[in-house]
Formats: sequence, C-alpha cells, structure tokens
Amino acid sequence: MTTTAPIDPTEFRRALGAFATGVTIITARAADGTPLGMTVNSFNSVSLNPPLVLWSLANSSLSFDAFCKAEYWAVHVLSAEQQELSARFARRGEDKFSGLELDAGIGGIPLLRGCAARFQCRTASQYQGGDHVIFIGEVLAFDRDETAPLVFHGGRYAHATRRDPAEAKPRSAHLAGSFGEDFLGYLLGRSHFRFFAQIRPHLVEAGLSDEEFYVLASLTLKPLMSAEDLAAGMEGVLDEQSADALRALVERGFARVASPASSTSSASYELTDAGRGCALHLISAAKAVESQVLERLGHADAVVLKSLLNRLLTVIDPQAAALWGRGET
Repeated sequence: MTTTAPIDPTEFRRALGAFATGVTIITARAADGTPLGMTVNSFNSVSLNPPLVLWSLANSSLSFDAFCKAEYWAVHVLSAEQQELSARFARRGEDKFSGLELDAGIGGIPLLRGCAARFQCRTASQYQGGDHVIFIGEVLAFDRDETAPLVFHGGRYAHATRRDPAEAKPRSAHLAGSFGEDFLGYLLGRSHFRFFAQIRPHLVEAGLSDEEFYVLASLTLKPLMSAEDLAAGMEGVLDEQSADALRALVERGFARVASPASSTSSASYELTDAGRGCALHLISAAKAVESQVLERLGHADAVVLKSLLNRLLTVIDPQAAALWGRGET
C-alpha cells in the first residue's frame, strides 16, 4: 500500500506560486443590475474551436451566488500598467467601479478599458472542484492591444518581456576573467553614453555643460530645492561638481536663491523664468529622443525596462529620492 505525507497548504501555495500567471479581472452583472468584479489569476484557455475559456471562484467568495447565476461575464487580461486596478478589485467592501470609464458589453457586462485583452463570454458550464467552482465560458467576442501584460509570480506582481529565440549568447572578452558582453556596467554605461550623445547637441546650442543640464533638470522636480536635498541627490553622481554647476546657473540667470541659509536650514533655490524656459526646451528634446528609442524597443519591453531600472535605482542609489522630496507624492 502506497502512503503519502499530508500536504502542507502553505507550502503547496508557495509551490503553485512558482508558476507565473497573468492577472485578470472578471466582471459581470448581478440579477439586480449591480456590477460585479474581482481579481482572478486562475484564467486559462480550454479550446480554440469552439472558443472556450475557464476560471475558478472560491466557494467562500461574497459574489459566489451572483457569479453562478450570471449568464454573461468578461475576462480582462490586465496590462503591466494596471497593477493598482488589480489591487482595487482584489479588495472587499468598496465600490470597485467608482470613477472608472467603462464600455458596455454583451448582456450589459461592464468592460474595463486599457487592458491587454478582453474576452466577453457566455457561461457554458460550471463544475465543482474542491473549494472552488470552475466556470467554462464560450467566447462571444474579444479584443486585444499590443501592450505588456501584468504577471503574478511567487506571490508578487512581475512583468513579462519578449525574448528573441535567435538572441545570441553574450560574448566573452579575449582576456580570461575580463568583462563579458552581459556585464551590467558595460550595458548601462554604453547605453547611457549612446543615449546622451543624442541630447548633447541641444546642450551645446544652449551653452550648457552636462553637469549644468543635470542640475537644471533637477531643479524642475520641486518648486524649491534645498541645497541639502540637491547635494544628497547628487551624491555619487556629480558630488562637488554640482555646487559649481549650480553657481554657474545662478550667474547665467537660470536659477536664483529663494531663501538664504539660516542657522537651522540650508539655502533653497528655484528656477527663474529663463531657467524654466531653457529647461523645458531641453527636456522636450530629451523626451523626443526617448520616444524614438522606446518606439524601436517596443512598448511592452519599454515598460519592463523602466520598471527594472527603477528597482535597480532603489537598490544602488537610495539618495535619488531626495531630489523628489522626502515622502512627498
């Protein structure tokens, strides 16, 4: 006789979390017309012909009876930019649809906007499966968008990116033990220099050095920038060069002292009208360069790239937050 050890529910959940899934929101209407919606990651395809999909709902769900009685429902595959929407529909006890712009679907289904894909379905069958009921739906209509999907893996949100099957293996240097083609410093450094090279002609035209432009752009982040916050934000980036750049901007009339230093606080600086005009002109040029680069990269990978770089920045440069304000939103 074969015996097995009891399954630990917590460890079982963690093991299931090793499988990355998309994140969806299922919507429908209750019999009284009330819109229903909840975040679900149990969505899957069943058949292409006929087009069938499935998802499952816990027997303990507050919306269990309403979803079981609904003839029509919609599956929304969320985009990478809809993490907050996912969190909203995962919470209980609030009007999840408040303030949202909706489309009307088949049978009056409320349809959310901005999703990677939407499937409008009619209930084909329901099956009891342990502590969940499994819904099989016939897809009556669908639409999709070329946007990066939101992914859930290991108990947290993640991003998906495409990988070229023909992508070459990173090359190694001739000298054993030297940097490889996938060395992070090489990738970041070369990308930065090539990206910034497309912006520099605009700086030359404005008569600004790289350092002066960086400080000028930093002064646009807040109405008033204290010397203390500017120094903290520039630590490890410009260091003492930031003071020279700031002094040059003041001398040229692009920035001014808004409040002198006192015994309890450092001096604060603000942009002049000329400084704002120059900054906005240069930043517009930089954003145009960014737009061209990201268009070639593709929207989905651009979202992933920015997310990873933001995470990297929090790991290696926690002082960067000083430029944006301490705890401000």
